[in-house]
Amino acid sequence: MNRLLKIVFFAVFCLVSSRQVFAQNKTTHNPTWWAKYQYLSQNAASPGGGPGSSLTVGSNVDVSNECGPQSETYITLNPASSKSLAAGSNEIFRDPMRGYFSTDSGSTWGAVDVPLPPPLQGTNDTRFGSDPSLVFDSRGNLFYSYIVVYFGAGNGVDGSQMAVARSTDGGKSYPQLTLFGFQSGSNHFNDKPMITADSNPASPFRDRVYVAWDAASGGNAIDGGIRLARSSDAGATFSVARVDNPSGPSQGIGAVPFVGPNGEVYVAWNDYKNNLIAFNSSFDGGVTWDAQRTISQKTAAFDVGIPAELFRRALVYPACDADRSAGAHRGRLYCSWMDLTPAGVTDILSSFSDDRGLTWTVPLPVTDQLPQLVDRFNQWLAVDPVTGDVNLSFYDTRNDPTSSRFMTDTFFTQSVDGGVTFRSPNVRVSSVSSNEHDCNGVFPCLAIDYFNQQGDYEGLASRGGISHPIWTDSRRQLESSSGYKTNLLMEEVFTTTVK
Repeated sequence: MNRLLKIVFFAVFCLVSSRQVFAQNKTTHNPTWWAKYQYLSQNAASPGGGPGSSLTVGSNVDVSNECGPQSETYITLNPASSKSLAAGSNEIFRDPMRGYFSTDSGSTWGAVDVPLPPPLQGTNDTRFGSDPSLVFDSRGNLFYSYIVVYFGAGNGVDGSQMAVARSTDGGKSYPQLTLFGFQSGSNHFNDKPMITADSNPASPFRDRVYVAWDAASGGNAIDGGIRLARSSDAGATFSVARVDNPSGPSQGIGAVPFVGPNGEVYVAWNDYKNNLIAFNSSFDGGVTWDAQRTISQKTAAFDVGIPAELFRRALVYPACDADRSAGAHRGRLYCSWMDLTPAGVTDILSSFSDDRGLTWTVPLPVTDQLPQLVDRFNQWLAVDPVTGDVNLSFYDTRNDPTSSRFMTDTFFTQSVDGGVTFRSPNVRVSSVSSNEHDCNGVFPCLAIDYFNQQGDYEGLASRGGISHPIWTDSRRQLESSSGYKTNLLMEEVFTTTVK
């Protein structure tokens, strides 16, 4: 294939979604796998996925460099090798999850496809991955958690399953894949898995791996609920426990596991039935759990429709961590989440606990309080295990010159006093603003991200005074060749280093 034909092929491929327009209910929140299902159920999975490279744009690095949209990113640091980073993202036009790896502190990146199991049955059946999160243990093993969605041609969703892939070379390959927690049917579904590992040297549960998720079952109190799976054999097998209160209908989402300095295991999630950020704890390595507790009541129950999200809604998703440093606040727990303000915009709040989650401080905003209306969403929180600093990154619409709250940037803030105050002004880390509402005037807008936009979360990793936020934006949607604009790269994954 000559160069001209290649250009034409990729231009047609990346614009194929403009021929497929699906109805989207703007008053509901479709899961992030839904956009991928909508595309793959009516189109063959796109080719590609070879070795990746990186392109530095100022202080920002394009991690993905791949035709077609990516969304919903996550990043982690290797405690056994300070320059080793790994990340992941959703692919919308392709079946597998995408894994990224860096051996030079995020300056350059490579990329691989993360493995998928075979379809359930039949030649017309297929499957794809969604919802990435990653973690290293203390020995340098890397674990990549995601869901596998099974479906058949014309038959809808057949089921879903939890997946954890393991890499021993920093994310360059994933030879081990473990599956568990299968649920059949479109209304019995695994969603929003998050993974963590106990890398504390003195912990009795050192290198135990934990995955938390919500097993949605249409409000069924028996089959649904917040679940946590634990592994003591480097991800080869997992045992599952229920974390939330099973006395009523299961209506929780966005479960986030995190580990204390002595092996304590914590999970926080959005209990949208009771409209609160919920919490639970285990002190025996995730085997048994305490009674469900409350971090804070909130105003936004499930999600919020904001101008920056044209096709989606911003999900109330907690991000939490514990201070595992040797500093003054060792053992302190921190949680952050998005909520509505009295002015009707979204902001990021945080709270902390010094008694292993029994009581929590009054939530306070972590962002600059500005005179104009600004939306903040998709925050993530990471506590530096060396310095104890509390770091947060989030999308922010303050740089929209029209005050329409369409234009987004990624911002960063930090607390060096144990979460009492946060750095102001917040630091802008994205070097280019991105318009996810009308795609900078490109029509049709859905060709950029295919309804998925930024997804439900973006990641952040911190260690030794250095943080690595990761996000998606559409700055590279316009590639010009001979005066013609084509959507080649669409939604891309970016990261940077904050020292």
